[in-house]
Amino acid sequence: MSQTTNNFAEATDYAGFADPIGDALASMRVSGSLLLREAYSPPWGIAIPDSTELAALLGAEAGTRVVAFHLVEFGHCQIETSAGVQVLSAGQLAISFGGVAHTLSLGNAVAPRPVAELLSTGAARRPPPEMAPSATTSLLCGVFLLRHTDFNPLFAALPPLLTTTLGRPGELHNLSGVARLLAEEISREAPAGQYIVARLLEVFCAEAVRAYVVGSPLGEAGWIRGLRDPVVGRAIAWIHADPGRHWSVATLADKSAMSPSRFAARFSTMLGESPMAYVARWRMNVARDKLARSRQPVDRIAEEVGYESLAAFNRAFKKIVGAPPARWRAAEARRAARSSDVLQ
Repeated sequence: MSQTTNNFAEATDYAGFADPIGDALASMRVSGSLLLREAYSPPWGIAIPDSTELAALLGAEAGTRVVAFHLVEFGHCQIETSAGVQVLSAGQLAISFGGVAHTLSLGNAVAPRPVAELLSTGAARRPPPEMAPSATTSLLCGVFLLRHTDFNPLFAALPPLLTTTLGRPGELHNLSGVARLLAEEISREAPAGQYIVARLLEVFCAEAVRAYVVGSPLGEAGWIRGLRDPVVGRAIAWIHADPGRHWSVATLADKSAMSPSRFAARFSTMLGESPMAYVARWRMNVARDKLARSRQPVDRIAEEVGYESLAAFNRAFKKIVGAPPARWRAAEARRAARSSDVLQ
């Protein structure tokens, strides 16, 4: 049976129309960059380094998670990680959220070419009509850049290698439509093309994540399973809609029409952590975003995320993040000033 938003605890009924999935995506400040678009005749192989090396290669800002993605436009290929080998066919997309090194290949074993070598030779972004007629596989490869992923519940719920098919009928995503627009814009080479491609890559990432969240089977305890539970899903939405509220197990249980003990047990079983641990982690996620993106005083941010005093906020922030908020903000500003935005 196809999935609908009804599986996500009647998402549109959330307090304040909160959207936990959208909140989590927004807090990662997703951006993207195209690396290459080429066709290949076997045998061939491409080596993609891990996220740390890829970030250094692309000059990404410190603290940014660089996530490689690969779309097979036609033909097929193999993607190999330390976990094994998987075949990707036309219309399939693979995203390495785990950030591990991997190779793409087809045909008899050959030494894979490092992607840095391909980029340095300018082999990129040529539309399929300009490619060799003997080619059997066409790839569109790039990266998504994600910020502040370490406390993000959505990122933690994503698989190390997410694979999905563009045309999966009956599901709530438009991956095929975005992919078509992306390919057309790359081929067009029109004014503002790079800007539009970058924006389409943001949407492409969001659509791929949404396709996974909506279509993934129920598994072990985790954020996605919690969202699908009618009680826990609403509680998560309430927390996201108003992180500064003085939440307690008793308050959440009362809104859920359950006893505190039953509510806490259900929440912990679904998410694998207690309600108040989730509240604290989401508050830190919101606080870091406000510290990085605004000039609001730290005490004002502390109040907005639910702390009655600056001292209490400082203690909580340092315990969870590892540094006091003012020092963390200053370090973020220094990193941003040093970074050259080579992906623009």
